[in-house]
Amino acid sequence: MTTENKAIASFDRQMMLRCVELARLGLGKTSPNPLVGAVVVQDGKIVGEGFHPQAGQPHAEVFALQDAGELARAATVYVSLEPCNHYGRTPPCTEALIAAGVAKVVVGMVDPDPRVSGGGIERLRAAGIEVVVGVESEICQKLNEAFIHRVLYQRPFGILKYAMTLDGKIATNTGHSAWVTGEKARHRVHQLRAASDAVIVGGNTVRLDNPHLTTHDSNARNPLRVVMSRSLDLPVDSYLFSVDEAPTLLLTETGINPDLQQALRKKGVEVVELTPLTPGEVMKYLYERQLSSVLWECGGTLAASAIAAGAVQKVMAFVAPKIVGGKVAPSPVGDLGLEKMTQALQLSRLTLHSVEPDFLIEGYLPVNG
Repeated sequence: MTTENKAIASFDRQMMLRCVELARLGLGKTSPNPLVGAVVVQDGKIVGEGFHPQAGQPHAEVFALQDAGELARAATVYVSLEPCNHYGRTPPCTEALIAAGVAKVVVGMVDPDPRVSGGGIERLRAAGIEVVVGVESEICQKLNEAFIHRVLYQRPFGILKYAMTLDGKIATNTGHSAWVTGEKARHRVHQLRAASDAVIVGGNTVRLDNPHLTTHDSNARNPLRVVMSRSLDLPVDSYLFSVDEAPTLLLTETGINPDLQQALRKKGVEVVELTPLTPGEVMKYLYERQLSSVLWECGGTLAASAIAAGAVQKVMAFVAPKIVGGKVAPSPVGDLGLEKMTQALQLSRLTLHSVEPDFLIEGYLPVNG
């Protein structure tokens, strides 16, 4: 590669990373649509920027072209995801790019949506626009891993998050769990909630921990808080049932504790009966509600059920440099029915982050629909 070509490639990567940065401004707000950022460049300078703010709003390319105005003519447009070529709630972005007279479009990744996949690129090329595909594609794919999973498997993307000690405990023998990790790790979890469409816990977590499951930030959006409970033996005054902070969805089975159901509905809690109440059925239901990313913050029993049901694709384990010991102290994942170490679920694409004084290990479970 010549020095000039290297410089072009470096500039393209820089612009695509800016697209990703812009796209992140829509975190937690765009489902079931993807996160997308776009940049318009004329003579080596950014003249327009945009991102997709939420479903039903114009796409990133449209905002970027509006920002650029007449400077979009003969410009290069960078976009983290292939421009759409179909009519949905908004017109096709390909037509907006063609009408603006752009000369070149640089695409981060091809859209996995079969309504789009490759069609947007073909439409642009047919109109005489140069198209380059695959700049910083891995970063663009990770940005939209939830959207990609939703399109491919017709289910939301599940993330199991937990905090444990160095000896694998999420609480002491007495069940005390505040706090396993430090302030920086907890702040990271709050950011993760803000980027998720929903966060799920089981009845035991409500009874033992009485969590808020919010972002603890007045400027950040809160996810839908979901409680799964077959018994509905839950305190009516739990924090999760105060919907002034954030909305709460209670999922239970048909006919369980109608008095509590009625009391919670009066408090503004949404109550839905699903039979059977399983992680698989819950993810199916949340998919139908247009959700893309679901954060499991549950205890070990429900976590094991979610993993076994293929409702978890990614694990985020916060590990504190502490040891509590104890034979009955709970661990983050309950019984999976595995008898040999050779049956253990092997995570892939591992990353390790320091979140002083703790560590965050991220990895992906084997694909299971």
